[in-house]
Amino acid sequence: MATQEPTPRAWQRMLSGRRLDLLDPSPLDIEIEDIAHGLARVARWNGQTKGDHAFSVAQHCVLVEAVFAHVNPAATRAERLHALLHDAPEYVIGDMISPFKAAIGMDYKAFELRLLAAIHLRFGLPAAAVPRVIEDIKAADRIAAYLEATQLAGFRVEEARKFFGAPKGLTGLSPEFSHAIEALSAKAATAQYLAMFNQLAET
Repeated sequence: MATQEPTPRAWQRMLSGRRLDLLDPSPLDIEIEDIAHGLARVARWNGQTKGDHAFSVAQHCVLVEAVFAHVNPAATRAERLHALLHDAPEYVIGDMISPFKAAIGMDYKAFELRLLAAIHLRFGLPAAAVPRVIEDIKAADRIAAYLEATQLAGFRVEEARKFFGAPKGLTGLSPEFSHAIEALSAKAATAQYLAMFNQLAET
């Protein structure tokens, strides 16, 4: 009689002690400290950036929120929180460059969206933002990618405009985001992310 293969483990233990089921994530197993810790240790651009530290997804999310708030000054606190959390699933699934995501296909995207919905619910947000906000966050994400590409990842301006578009709405954006994106240590990036979350999550 053939022995039954054990079911592969589909959960990850977090430093908080939570066990997150990756196939069926529960909002009850999601903690912002785990998200901040994980994102601060995931490198954007596969680590191919200037500086002594990797430019982390945590910093990218803070940058996207800043751009989103700048371009959309009437955005609510909840909408800005959606922007900050837009890449939160990467605290467990990592950051794949866009061409590789496209090669993997829709199964990856569906998994990512399922985890993002659980994260939103954990922090009192709708499972998905309204389409207008989603599009505005995507636009801010492209602007952030342009800034990172040209200032950290070695892209020429012409290249960056080809892949991410010319950045619109940047007039007056604070200099620390538009001219001097400096990669932080994981500890500093964690603290920066948590500080912004706590500011936006205040009731």
